[in-house]
Amino acid sequence: MNEHEPAPSATPAAAPRADRPASRDAAPRGGSVALALLLASLALLAAGYVGWRQWRQKAGVDAAVLNTMNLLNRVGALEHTLDGMKGGSADLAQRLDAADQLGRTLQAAQLSQGDRLRQLEDAVGKLSESALSAHDATLLDETESLLRMAKERYQLFHDARGAAAAYALAAQTLSSVDDAAFAGLRQDVDAERRALLASQPVGQAEALAKLTALRDSVPGLPLKPVDAPASTSSFGAWSRIGRALAGVVSVQRDDGTPLAVTDGRLARELVVLDLAQAQAALLAHDPKAWAEALRRADAGLASQFDGQDDAVQQARATLHRLAGALPDNAPVQLGAALAELRNLRAVHALSTRPAPAQSAGNAR
Repeated sequence: MNEHEPAPSATPAAAPRADRPASRDAAPRGGSVALALLLASLALLAAGYVGWRQWRQKAGVDAAVLNTMNLLNRVGALEHTLDGMKGGSADLAQRLDAADQLGRTLQAAQLSQGDRLRQLEDAVGKLSESALSAHDATLLDETESLLRMAKERYQLFHDARGAAAAYALAAQTLSSVDDAAFAGLRQDVDAERRALLASQPVGQAEALAKLTALRDSVPGLPLKPVDAPASTSSFGAWSRIGRALAGVVSVQRDDGTPLAVTDGRLARELVVLDLAQAQAALLAHDPKAWAEALRRADAGLASQFDGQDDAVQQARATLHRLAGALPDNAPVQLGAALAELRNLRAVHALSTRPAPAQSAGNAR
């Protein structure tokens, strides 16, 4: 047994005394270790968190620095662009100033050109008014001349067709007049022209054609025979004496005709001349001369041509029908349109003539 070991009798009594303080010291030691471990863990976590935060902050700072550098680069580029734009804006401002000056110059030139154009328009307007009045005056003179000529032609020659043609020309000339005051005159001109056309016989062309056909057929119509056949009852003594003296003395009856029976050429020419006079009378709208010419032509056919021939009978029947279709002798009253034209021209001349007061004021 070791000397340091207690005695067996004293060990049980002394053991409880020695174990009690040891258990009390072990409990604080375990708590402090756990606390130290907890504190160390907390410190480690705090250090890790701080490190992580610092890393995050560094990464954020690095990113911010990069963004700042990018922004600085972009700002530098923008400043460079702005410098270029400033130079371009200065050039543009100079160009705008030059354009503004040019615009003001052009505006002044345009105003001057406008004044010149207005003066030119006034001059052209005055010239056109004078030319227009002269143009209308010429047309009105021509219209008046045509109306006067148509009236004289109808009164002298009874040529209604020629007068109507002159009236048509007058209406056409009057339509070219620009003055509206003469627009109603065309109705009067057209009314007189229609009256002239209505006065013409309806079958004038047909009658002229028939007369032309008769004139062409006259040279072929047979004349009366020179030796007329003797009557069967003339066998007396006086008839025999007459036949005996016929070879010595020729006695013929004069029925008052201006032409001998034997002169056939002159007879045809006279009939043709009468037919030609009938045509002229029809064209001149002269019913009296028309009837006289047809009567003379019919008398020539009856006295100088063979009345037994069918062609002569047909020609005389045609003359009788033509003589029955006499044209109307109602004259047309002309001159109303001419008088109206002269009145309108007189009124227009008075309206365009300046008043004495105005002329005196202009003289001052």
